[in-house]
Amino acid sequence: MSANAVDVAPEVRDRLLEAWRGEVEAGRVYELIAARMPPREAEVLRRMAKAEAGHRERLEARMAELSIDVPSPESVHLSTWTRLQARIAPIDRLLAAREAAEEEEVGDLYKRPTGDAATDALLRDIRKDERAHSHAVSDMRAGTTDGGQTEAPVHPAQARLDKLIGREKWHRTGGGWISGAIYGANDGLAAVFGIVAGVSGATGGSSFVLTAGVSAAVASALSMATGAFLAERSEAEVAAANIERERQEIAESPEEEREELSLFYQLKGIDEATADAMAEQLSRQPDAMLRALSAEEFGIAGDRGDPKEAALAAGVSTGLGAIVPVIPFIFTTGTAAIVLAAIVSLIAHFLVGAAKSLVTLRTWWSAGLEMTLAGVIVGGATYLVGLALPT
Repeated sequence: MSANAVDVAPEVRDRLLEAWRGEVEAGRVYELIAARMPPREAEVLRRMAKAEAGHRERLEARMAELSIDVPSPESVHLSTWTRLQARIAPIDRLLAAREAAEEEEVGDLYKRPTGDAATDALLRDIRKDERAHSHAVSDMRAGTTDGGQTEAPVHPAQARLDKLIGREKWHRTGGGWISGAIYGANDGLAAVFGIVAGVSGATGGSSFVLTAGVSAAVASALSMATGAFLAERSEAEVAAANIERERQEIAESPEEEREELSLFYQLKGIDEATADAMAEQLSRQPDAMLRALSAEEFGIAGDRGDPKEAALAAGVSTGLGAIVPVIPFIFTTGTAAIVLAAIVSLIAHFLVGAAKSLVTLRTWWSAGLEMTLAGVIVGGATYLVGLALPT
């Protein structure tokens, strides 16, 4: 017998709605992360997103039984910041955040009783799935970090695959240029603010500050640009070396590589006979097999970073961050310039710190305040050093 909405305890209504919103948000976050991952891991996350949708439907059915109005899924919005984090932050940090979220739901949202037996039974059932999701995410994290370990039972195909890949220690992974640009702005701002503060303390904010600040800004931008170019080119060279080494493995050990590819397919849920047949078919076309193994084994799908793009992003971002403390000295000198430089630099510190939370997954305001405090310490310390230096 269904209850009327007015008879439903607030705790029951609130918990069902909270759980429902959590399932909608989790499914969308999984989809965003899956878009950035290699095919095998992406498929796991998409299955988890589908499971979240199943949980939502069960919660909606219970709410209908209790005559609780079910909101439209379109009413649940991921914040712009969350979407940016899902597209920019390192995969391992995103998975760690999802693992923590799943654990929190298991330990709090789905565990506490509501006082309604049927609702508690439903939440217990969903809790079991959420715990399994947490373990699955933990397993994926173990696969994306060095030295990760897991005590979960290992699929026979996975055990064999680990032995095969364990001999191939040459795989490498890297990050994107966006995080490099954020950290470039951070480095440029912090370094040149310290130089401007120190020279201001030593000269009383004279025109020498402008000379020193502009020189430091240009040097920082060029240094960061060349560093980013070399790093991105090195990563591209490593990826090319990986592919060439895989090509040699196919030529030297075709049976082993064919078995390896079959095991990858088995981990996707394909039965052994079909997986073996697919691997056998691909082995007749070495280039196709190379592409398949490259995508499955170390996530190279063809597109890699452009060293020139990385250099431009890092150089420009570093230069923009570095020039901020210098701007007041373009128009004035003395105490007024020092005060203005401190104000605009600390505001910039807050903004850059908030931007860093896109990569670190911290709250934007705490990251911004932390960066501002660092700016106060750096600027204050170098200003005092400047005061102590002879001029």
